[in-house]
Amino acid sequence: MAKMRTVDAAVAILEKEGATEAFGLPGAAINPFYSAMRAHGGIRHTLARHVEGASHMADGYSRAADGNIGICIGTSGPAGTDMITGLYAAQADSIPILCITGQAPVAKLHKEDFQAVDIESIAKPLTKFAMTILEPGQVPGAFQKAFQLMRSGRPGPVLLDLPIDVQMAEIEFDIDAYEPLPVEKPKASRKQLEKALDLLTAAKHPLIVAGGGIINAGASAQLVELAEILNVPVIPTLMGWGAIPDDHQLMAGMVGLQTSHRYGNETFLQSDFVIGIGNRWANRHTGGLDTYTAGRKFVHIDIEPTQIGRVFSPDLGIASDAGAALDGLLELARERQAAKSLPDYSVWVAECQERKGSLHRKTNFDNVPIKPQRVYQEMNKAFGRDTTYVSTIGLSQIAGAQMLHVFGARKWINAGQAGPLGWTAPAALGVVRGTPDATVVALSGDYDFQFMIEELAVGAQFNLPYIHVVVNNSYLGLIRQSQRGFNMEQNVSLAFENINSPETNGYGVDHIKVAEGLGCKAIRVEDPNDLPTAFDKAKALMGEFKVPVVVEVILEKITNISMGVEINGVNEFEELAETAADAPTAILAKA
Repeated sequence: MAKMRTVDAAVAILEKEGATEAFGLPGAAINPFYSAMRAHGGIRHTLARHVEGASHMADGYSRAADGNIGICIGTSGPAGTDMITGLYAAQADSIPILCITGQAPVAKLHKEDFQAVDIESIAKPLTKFAMTILEPGQVPGAFQKAFQLMRSGRPGPVLLDLPIDVQMAEIEFDIDAYEPLPVEKPKASRKQLEKALDLLTAAKHPLIVAGGGIINAGASAQLVELAEILNVPVIPTLMGWGAIPDDHQLMAGMVGLQTSHRYGNETFLQSDFVIGIGNRWANRHTGGLDTYTAGRKFVHIDIEPTQIGRVFSPDLGIASDAGAALDGLLELARERQAAKSLPDYSVWVAECQERKGSLHRKTNFDNVPIKPQRVYQEMNKAFGRDTTYVSTIGLSQIAGAQMLHVFGARKWINAGQAGPLGWTAPAALGVVRGTPDATVVALSGDYDFQFMIEELAVGAQFNLPYIHVVVNNSYLGLIRQSQRGFNMEQNVSLAFENINSPETNGYGVDHIKVAEGLGCKAIRVEDPNDLPTAFDKAKALMGEFKVPVVVEVILEKITNISMGVEINGVNEFEELAETAADAPTAILAKA
């Protein structure tokens, strides 16, 4: 056995557990851990400009590829409290990240020492496990348990708090004798899945709702194969978007109050059976439950048993990892296919395809200032099937989800449940770290972009290139739209006459100067016909300089984006497509 500091043992464990990508900021109370990372050399560290930003980078990294676990590191006190929003975003979307904080010495924890805060108690509601490690000998076991919990059941974040004297203490430790704990995931039985398949095949108009749990399980290929064998259309949730490519004939559109397709909602309303796999029945997906559940039966398969029945009681609930359930359903479906006992759903599929080719929103506008719909149309043209989009909240995200196209798992990366403003830029940097060869395109409104704009410097410093499309209407657009019901427009305009940048024409913050001042490249677009050239230039700048490139698009100040309170009552504020030319980048051209 070798004697070493606890932090040296911890860093060795990180490498053995396969978590070698860290984001953070050093400080006095965490410096011993940083010294261990330096001595070890196997953990790559990206220096953030804000600890919340570091937590979102770790989140983006975890979401970028199967099996990733991003690490966020900060000192004592405010570093931990800064991470709380990051922990919330990860917990809400079932994303594993490991947050490590420094802490005051054990003997000082009750004395209100400088930057000593009970981060364990603060973080517990937002993590699977939070622990202030008070004994040096507990460090290996705490890290071992943390990794097991992050990977078992419903994934999620953990926080380990390390008092500085615990970090400096020496223990006996042998990394060769360390083994990760077994990962525990429930698995549906054959009998359970037979009952689920019996309910599906008894229906006339069945649908599969594909949730983010399928992507977490790395089971998108199994989903597509199952849908093809059964010939049953698929409705992805916002977190499951990409589990089946948008141009697959069985991709029937997204459903919901905001991030949905007209054809998706209409198809769902025509269904009589739904099997949800790895989804939560989120309220922005379902709308009113009476409308959502009327006239159809439900099977719900989820890795977390307490999620089943949380929103409404299904006809059959099964606690299972999505991948395990899909593997079992595939085995049964192949058996029934060989026995020629599966129903023929070709007429139902054709009806879904007809809606997909006819119920479009108009995107082809030539207005100046630019209408947002035109931006997404040009993004569809400019960015290919391999593009990974990153977004979080606001009208930009809602309209983007209505009009952009996604062609694979983990190619739509979105803080879906928490939706914290400022998440997009640091998360995009984490995604670039996780998939360095991918084309990463972030999408923000101007306020989301401004929240953590300082993190652009991280992309410049560490050469993390991506394109950030900022749709700027100088408004808190989603809040303004929600205030319509109160007959007010209160405190939502971001516009002012910028005396140092009159070229912004009253749109306030000069994002071009700020982005360039942070070491990035930036382009402003005011005419929709200039968008293709701007996107081409952005790709060239990104390739040449290896830094984030901002494409700021000056929008008309007020656009109401489609949304409602029921899936059968979504308000369409703008023109709908009447011809193929009105929506030239639709997946299926309008007949």
